Amino acid sequence: MRQKITVVGAGQVGATCAQRLAERDYADVVLVDIVEGLPQGKVLDMNQSGPIVGYEPNHTGAGDYEEASGSDIVIITSGSPRKPGMSRDDLLEVNKSIVGDVAGQIAEKAPDATVIVVTNPLDAMCHAAYDALGFPRQRVIGMAGILDSARFRTFIAWELGVSARDVTGFVLGGHGDTMVPVVSYTSVAGVPIRQLLEDERIEEIVQRTRDGGAEVGKLLQTGSAFYAPSAAVAEMVDSIVLDQKRILPCAALCQGEYDIDGLFVGVPVRLGHDGIEEILQIELTDEERSGLSHSADSVRELVDAMAKL
Repeated sequence: MRQKITVVGAGQVGATCAQRLAERDYADVVLVDIVEGLPQGKVLDMNQSGPIVGYEPNHTGAGDYEEASGSDIVIITSGSPRKPGMSRDDLLEVNKSIVGDVAGQIAEKAPDATVIVVTNPLDAMCHAAYDALGFPRQRVIGMAGILDSARFRTFIAWELGVSARDVTGFVLGGHGDTMVPVVSYTSVAGVPIRQLLEDERIEEIVQRTRDGGAEVGKLLQTGSAFYAPSAAVAEMVDSIVLDQKRILPCAALCQGEYDIDGLFVGVPVRLGHDGIEEILQIELTDEERSGLSHSADSVRELVDAMAKL
């Protein structure tokens, strides 16, 4: 029996994510948005590409959550981008309300779903969703580490003139300028990156990774990245639907792991049919562990600020 996947939010990230998942042809996709006609129009267009690309046109656009009933996976992309004149607290308040409302609907309509949060500020929004859902921590996951890691791997591949498929590396911590690209576990075809690049150049690549989203946004002038974020979501969904048990960097609710307690932070997880099956605790250098602790502190500041709103 085909699974049902609901994507909430028919903007650039949500619609592109729905298209990527439709093309996999292992699930029926529901695209939900409150903007009248938007999800229905995008899905009609998406269905009509099915005979050409080679997937069944069984997908649905909806303006409410009724069609999401019984979903196996729900992806929350809805939220407001940060606009000129909007403070961090303003964005937190707006998106906390949006994500909380969405999560409340999902808890009612799809109580057995695994939920992937994409809305920014990512780590704080994971808390907003988790609190409203009431689901076990294994079934509430934030997408950010895969995206940040893909940027890191891309920049390294460009620098060395190699295939990105041969670059292994990942990014931990919060989804922001305190993220921690883990250089000690980064390699090219098994060769440690420090044997291939000088420390100064590695640090420049680390910084570009931290600024990756801002760099895209500056070039676009309006809007933000959506191709790579949607690809990252699809990789997570593949691992869940197909029970691949991939080891992927995702925002998970830590309960003592890495000395972080009660906080969603990007960490390596084993992702399978039931969501997060394990948080892997790897050995980090003192500098990396300190960076991860600092990143967690930054996330906690956001969460604490959100709790006061």
